[in-house]
Amino acid sequence: MDHGARQDSEGLQQQVMRSADRQPFDLADRRTFGYHRKQVDQFLTRARVAYEGGGDLRSADIRHITFDAVKGGYQADQVDDVLDRLEDALARSERERRIEVEGEDAWIGRVHASIDVLRGRLDRPDGERFRRPARDRDGGYDRAEVDALCHRLSARFDDRAEGADLGADDVRRAVFAAAPGTDGYDEAQVDAFLDASIDVLSILD
Repeated sequence: MDHGARQDSEGLQQQVMRSADRQPFDLADRRTFGYHRKQVDQFLTRARVAYEGGGDLRSADIRHITFDAVKGGYQADQVDDVLDRLEDALARSERERRIEVEGEDAWIGRVHASIDVLRGRLDRPDGERFRRPARDRDGGYDRAEVDALCHRLSARFDDRAEGADLGADDVRRAVFAAAPGTDGYDEAQVDAFLDASIDVLSILD
């Protein structure tokens, strides 16, 4: 398990810092929706402080940040790319601090314990990994599509070849078809499980 920083750490730091000081992204066409510029700028200012070791922003906060969609805003794909890499960078910093406090052996033990918890759900039969929405009008995810991603996660955690190319970004950007009512998996439970999986994959990547 490699605990070293990835090759793009320095470049990421410079890009995040520049983002706090000037317009960092291309703008969408005036008729096309993008992210609210002021909201993005304010968040990146907060992210800059966190990257330098201050503030209370955590990697998981970045995963759940949302911006209003406005015409002529920042191009969403460019913002998402920086936020994904910022999340990875903050996760590495959090990992290094935890190792410093707990010791590497204890930290590795915690990671393996987290994987074992995830495997408890991954090992369930297809169609039964997550609860169904409580009501027919509640939103749900297509069970077959979620199960397919779970198979890849299981392979990754077991170091099987079919899961070797699955990374945190793949799970972050996973999209599932909607399933009507109780035919699908409960969205909130699936999302919480995938968040926990991303935390582990960010360490393994």
